[in-house]
Amino acid sequence: MDVTLKVNGVERSAKVEARTLLAELLRDHLKLTGTHVGCDTTQCGCCVVHLDGKAIKSCTILAVQAKGRSVTTIEGLAQPDGTLHPMQEAFREHHGLQCGFCTPGMVMMGADIARRNPGATEELVRHELEGNICRCTGYQGIVEAILSVANPDAVRKDHH
Repeated sequence: MDVTLKVNGVERSAKVEARTLLAELLRDHLKLTGTHVGCDTTQCGCCVVHLDGKAIKSCTILAVQAKGRSVTTIEGLAQPDGTLHPMQEAFREHHGLQCGFCTPGMVMMGADIARRNPGATEELVRHELEGNICRCTGYQGIVEAILSVANPDAVRKDHH
């Protein structure tokens, strides 16, 4: 099947089997390998991208379901000149990553959480992250990074 969609602001096309997942289209056909696949069962959140501006797990949707729609991956989050998105900068500043495997999905989810929940609390951020798994960080830096964008007054300054 032919699938044409806008990826990171650019129209892209690929010929895929009907059963091809959006994550596979992005990684295997379009070579955007920043979207990671950790489980193939919607458990880990490493594959989160934005579909028409909303966070989704790209292993839960078929590529053909994204036909004609707009997808933003971690590669498309920064500005064209390389200026990091505020959430990417927050993850760097608050040490929200270690091995980096979950980071693209966490950043994409974090950007969506901040967009939907200005003034978010730590409790809300932790609840919203329940579908994203990190095996390294203990989550505190991730939560602080998201809070620093969604609700800068909620971040404890003494944590560094």
